Amino acid sequence: MNPYVLATLLSSLGLGTTLTFASSHWLLAWMGLEINTLAIVPLMAQHHHPRAVEATTKYFLTQATAAAVILFASTTNAWTTGEWDMTNMSNPTATAMILAALALKIGLAPMHFWMPEVLQGLDLLTGLILSTWQKLAPLALIIQTAQAFDPLLLSALGLMSTLVGGWGGLNQTQLRKILAYSSIAHMGWMIIVLQYAPQLTLLALLMYVLMTSAAFLTLKFSSATKINTLATTWSKSPVLTTTAALVLLSLGGLPPLTGFMPKWFILQELAKQGLPLTATVMALAALISLYFYLRLCYTMTLTISPNTTTSTTPWRTQATQNLLPLALSTVMALGLLPITPTIMTLVT
Repeated sequence: MNPYVLATLLSSLGLGTTLTFASSHWLLAWMGLEINTLAIVPLMAQHHHPRAVEATTKYFLTQATAAAVILFASTTNAWTTGEWDMTNMSNPTATAMILAALALKIGLAPMHFWMPEVLQGLDLLTGLILSTWQKLAPLALIIQTAQAFDPLLLSALGLMSTLVGGWGGLNQTQLRKILAYSSIAHMGWMIIVLQYAPQLTLLALLMYVLMTSAAFLTLKFSSATKINTLATTWSKSPVLTTTAALVLLSLGGLPPLTGFMPKWFILQELAKQGLPLTATVMALAALISLYFYLRLCYTMTLTISPNTTTSTTPWRTQATQNLLPLALSTVMALGLLPITPTIMTLVT
């Protein structure tokens, strides 16, 4: 892609998200979301592969539907209340519609069906943008309007997303689909605690972005898109294989890795709020997700010779990509648990 076009599209992505962050007016927020969607569509379709074009079409249709529902619901709310302000959401129908549309935008269950299909059709870097940056603007809107939403509905969305994210990933062999289900499960963790401690939602989002970036950049370096390709990465770069396995365990939420921190805080908050049953279900759902991360770790680290693999061993080619983002995100995805006391003072 032409570097000038790429720069324009990436700056438009940044502009759309920033516009949504800065707005307290529904029309401006909607414009930000639309700019965001229109900027990523050419990035998704840049390879002109039929699968990429199909994924782009699916993504565009779902996002356009969600944006139309947001516009309709905010207009209905403005009709009732006489103002477009986000903080004044007194119409229950409009509020429920906006939550459904924003859930569709970030891929919360049961509006998650587009997410694995779209991610499967994209290359890994565009998939990384879709899994991280594209979640920020809708989540910012959800956090800003959280007090207007029905608490039971938020809890149901959160629980369903963690369960679907766990169950859906069990049967997958494609790494991008596994990461899509992982994303759905993490979104569920963020939504479940939103009504009690929004700062924990932000912490979980930050940790999710770090860990997902490390996972996608590792796969990009290894050029791996299927589980059986992972079996031969040890011969190419043994150190990266070790750190990749640890990053996956961090995504699963195992101590002493970074991913344990947000899950620990969220379960603690749910117990504090008198919801031990919800906390138990969330912890069990995290175990289901952990199973498919462990599957990937097993394939990467324990299927070496003399076990036979179906894929050919890759050539040890010289790396041409910039490894600084990969190194930084991996270090942060693995080693931030010791600063938990500091974070605890900030979020409580």
